[in-house]
Amino acid sequence: MQIRQATAQDFDQIWPFFKAIAAAGDTYAYPRDIDKNDAYRLWMEAPRKTYVAHDQGQILGSYYIKTNQAGPGSHVCNCGYMVSSTARGRGLATAMCEHSQDVARKLGYQAMQFNFVASSNQGAVRLWRKLGFETVGRLPKAFDHPDLGLVDALVMYKWLAQAKPV
Repeated sequence: MQIRQATAQDFDQIWPFFKAIAAAGDTYAYPRDIDKNDAYRLWMEAPRKTYVAHDQGQILGSYYIKTNQAGPGSHVCNCGYMVSSTARGRGLATAMCEHSQDVARKLGYQAMQFNFVASSNQGAVRLWRKLGFETVGRLPKAFDHPDLGLVDALVMYKWLAQAKPV
């Protein structure tokens, strides 16, 4: 498995798993009926960069990286990750998150923040904690899960920059 920057043509392979994940409505706060054009804008155009994880020409997962806030908050980035259901359990989310942290540092970001992690997404919460992210905020009943109803959304954060010597 390799990770490389995405091209516009890659979206045709990203779209099927993007559509399935959005339609499920249990992890992302995207419209469940999002169309391909809006998804393309969100995943490929709005971020600073988008990457794909692929194996022998087949795209298995993707992530984006973007500046979380402008101006005084521009040293903090935000990422989103999606893995095809056919590739889950192979370590792709871990590999993409580790890759994104390297990319973030190269782009000059000092921290990474996940703004809206559904607390019911236990696999993601467990993985982000394992990779050094802390829960720094909890938004009560902010995520409307299709089966569980209103669940909390978590704000998770990791400082990426090395401490400056004194």
